Amino acid sequence: CGSDLRRWREGPSSNAPATIPGHEIAGQIVQMGEQVRGYNTGDRIAVGPDVHCGQCFYCRHGRFHLCDHLILYGITPGYHGGLSQKMVVPHELLSRGICHVIPEGLSDEAASLAEPCSSVIACHQAAGTTLGEMVVIMGAGPIGCLHVAIAQSRGARVLVSEPNPVRRRMAEQFNPTAVIDPLQQDLKREVHRLTHGLGADRVICANPIASTHQQAVDIVRKGGEVVLFGGLPKAQPMTTMDANRIHYHEIRVVGSFSYHPTHHALALELLAQGVIPAEKVISAVYPLDQVQQAFEAAGAGSVLKIVIKP
Repeated sequence: CGSDLRRWREGPSSNAPATIPGHEIAGQIVQMGEQVRGYNTGDRIAVGPDVHCGQCFYCRHGRFHLCDHLILYGITPGYHGGLSQKMVVPHELLSRGICHVIPEGLSDEAASLAEPCSSVIACHQAAGTTLGEMVVIMGAGPIGCLHVAIAQSRGARVLVSEPNPVRRRMAEQFNPTAVIDPLQQDLKREVHRLTHGLGADRVICANPIASTHQQAVDIVRKGGEVVLFGGLPKAQPMTTMDANRIHYHEIRVVGSFSYHPTHHALALELLAQGVIPAEKVISAVYPLDQVQQAFEAAGAGSVLKIVIKP
């Protein structure tokens, strides 16, 4: 995940306990506690990292991903994730977390994509992406390409804006309506050409670049929606957008970053059905003892998803 890469580059906080990363997890149950119900030794399961408290305002209203006391395995210091030969899935993760049996025929490697797919599915369900819309995706990294696949599965046309030529080629595998280089082409002109001057119905900023937020406001139609899906660097979280255009054109600007547990189950089904083409998303599989090389390859931006297979 891009968040794993940020932590890998920055290193742990000086006072944080050592934590095994990895929050996009699939594996096989090899041992169970006596009180565990609903699973069997040998079952293959996909695990999301989120554990909600079940008691706060957001949990009581079913918005578990906004829990005031959210714990993320592989991210929250002291809660170990999946980059290991074995991982303990404790009671709190089974009872207030996200665990689903992997559908028959779906590989462990593909099942590990369920977690990042879940947030993309949740985004489009909340936005109501539908038939005939024009959706612009800013960024063609792994998440951007998943947005292409999901938006198209819901009947939308998709334009991808990506300055990196390697990532533009990777996005082309997903057969969007258009892939452009915003440094060499006029993004607004291309959007207007494809929408007969109207503008995009929805623009999704699936990258960590603040300048694309204003571009999104410029190219979305009146009454359209801009989704801020990619977080900005913690040291530079501020952005700038034309507030008058947002106001007078009634443009909605929303954030989106996570998902309900039901989206994780749906992601596994869509992967199993081939709606999400896992083989196009996964660029390489590395053994655990080559995890440093895997992070270097992912950090270079020349691949989409890398899977670590212990």
